[in-house]
Amino acid sequence: MKLSRNALIGILIVFNIIIDQVSKILVRANVLERSQSSIIGDIFTLHNVENTGAFLGMGSDLSEPLRILLLLILPVIVLGLVVAHIIRDKSIDKMSLIGFCCIVGGGIANVYDRFAYGSVTDFLHLDFGGKLRTGIFNIADMSVSAGMIMILIAGFLYRKKTKVTA
Repeated sequence: MKLSRNALIGILIVFNIIIDQVSKILVRANVLERSQSSIIGDIFTLHNVENTGAFLGMGSDLSEPLRILLLLILPVIVLGLVVAHIIRDKSIDKMSLIGFCCIVGGGIANVYDRFAYGSVTDFLHLDFGGKLRTGIFNIADMSVSAGMIMILIAGFLYRKKTKVTA
């Protein structure tokens, strides 16, 4: 049985949302807020932090109307436009298509949290000796990041070679 392209898009987006939301449900239910637990020493730790902003808390100090516009309304519009684009443009390579689906799924998952809870639950942190460390993030953030990396790689792998004429 071969899935249609649109069914594959839907499945990939929903899969990203489900994985993220299940992980956040488990963290909210089982990890004390503002706590820190070791997963792998001090390198990989588990937290439960509610982020009212965007990436690394950016925008958390904005006024409520501006935060609603920039963190709820604008992302919904952009995500809708991306979905429309990937459904319409049949020439998108598979790696880029999967990347876009990861970005949309992760984006929807975090926007859902903002609508449902007023914040996004972040819970994973990496620290490689203080020299290289992340902010606290979640599975949706990983989906968006992985999607961006896939699109960048696909851009290099599948770019059309054009002749430059002088």
